Amino acid sequence: VRRRAKYLLFDMPTGSLLSHLGMTGTWREIGDEGTTKHDHFFIELEDGRVFAFRDPRRFGVIDWLEKNGEASHKLLKNLGPEPLEDSWTATDLFLKARGRTSAIKVFIMDQRILVGVGNIYASEVLFRACVKPLKQTGKVTKLEWQRIAKAIRSVLRASIEAGGSTISDYRTADGAEGEFQKRFKVYDREGQPCVKCKSKLKAKVIGGRSTYWCAKCQK
Repeated sequence: VRRRAKYLLFDMPTGSLLSHLGMTGTWREIGDEGTTKHDHFFIELEDGRVFAFRDPRRFGVIDWLEKNGEASHKLLKNLGPEPLEDSWTATDLFLKARGRTSAIKVFIMDQRILVGVGNIYASEVLFRACVKPLKQTGKVTKLEWQRIAKAIRSVLRASIEAGGSTISDYRTADGAEGEFQKRFKVYDREGQPCVKCKSKLKAKVIGGRSTYWCAKCQK
């Protein structure tokens, strides 16, 4: 089992099963509690174990990729690079940003630019990089892109280590809550003091998503 962006890929001899968890989907081994009405897809292993794709809100995805079909699949072919791979650098962002007029926060959340930076992490990344989320993408300097790229890797690795962020019903593979929400420096902290300068944090909807930042620390 491996991952590409937010998709899980179950590799098999003839191809790969593609799965996206959507908002609340999970894979669960069917044990003594049996199945639920939200179990919509099942995998039975040779040893008798059965795993169910549980998707209460039905936002998830199940699809099949023929062997060597990953590069052409409609859900995967336009995805940007993985920021945790060694080959990805700040230069990649700098070159893609040229001439862009969108807000920097919207830009780094675009999965065609790079994958993995969701709404929570975009606010956290830009705070650590000292860049205002409303700043025009094309005006971000090369030095600022270096700070942003470094912050993206740092935030994603820290979140993975902490098991992700549980805001409502997200759980890890073993059913536990994530812990990264306890480390938020700006997200969901409107009006609270900045951890650096003690100024009150600001909030605004940018690109349809709630965004948080410190007006004094981020320029």
